[in-house]
Amino acid sequence: MALKIKTKPFGEMEVDERQVIDFPEGILGFDYIKKFVILDASDENSPFKWLQAYDEPTLAFVVIRPVDFMGEYELVISNGDIEAVGASGPEELVVFAIVTIPGNPSEMTANLQGPVIINPAKRMGRQAISLSDRYGVRHVILEEMKKSTGKEG
Repeated sequence: MALKIKTKPFGEMEVDERQVIDFPEGILGFDYIKKFVILDASDENSPFKWLQAYDEPTLAFVVIRPVDFMGEYELVISNGDIEAVGASGPEELVVFAIVTIPGNPSEMTANLQGPVIINPAKRMGRQAISLSDRYGVRHVILEEMKKSTGKEG
């Protein structure tokens, strides 16, 4: 069934009800927002997506899958985080990182310390905490891309 929602990047639009993801604990700092929708960027070739709050048009996060900009990314989270979204293992999850875009977009960073995990089969999501000391809250996306392609700019 199609639902109409108001979005920050695209104004009013229709989404399929199956796109709505429950976040029982919300996102860090927004624990009162319990439902989100993943929206594609306006450029279909872009690795970026929008994590749009379902009931709050002004709240949307730019997100990217870590595997889309890092050569090697390993999700290391607690079993409790995996179970909280109804999954039996990390292979059932889609993982996103929240992107921060400063005044100079080439310095945008991704938060790999607090990955957003989604179980698409159950439509459940959660912001987890990485247990790996390899990941911080500000990985510069373009630098990581250069490392993974072996190109220094």
